[in-house]
Amino acid sequence: MAKNVSDDNFDDLVIKSDKPVVVDFWAEWCGPCRTLSPIIDEISNEMGDRLEVMKMNIDENPNIPTKFGIRSIPAMMVFKNGQQIDTKVGVLPKNTIIEWLDSKV
Repeated sequence: MAKNVSDDNFDDLVIKSDKPVVVDFWAEWCGPCRTLSPIIDEISNEMGDRLEVMKMNIDENPNIPTKFGIRSIPAMMVFKNGQQIDTKVGVLPKNTIIEWLDSKV
């Protein structure tokens, strides 16, 4: 399962992580986000040895999404060595997300 991350613990869990991290930015009211959610959890279970998988509710945590320019959700960002290295927006098939993550981590 993906872990929840907040404005308060983002630096500790994402920026300072020893592993690459993918963050799924989502909201309760977002239908596509609900479609992507089980895929994110599956990816967490399958790739958890190589990367951390986090979810951030943008309604409960407005600061980090604003800082990173999140304008549309669902959005996934990959962070490596404390730096944002790539972003994907929208619902994508699981195999496409895994291929994207494989190319980044």
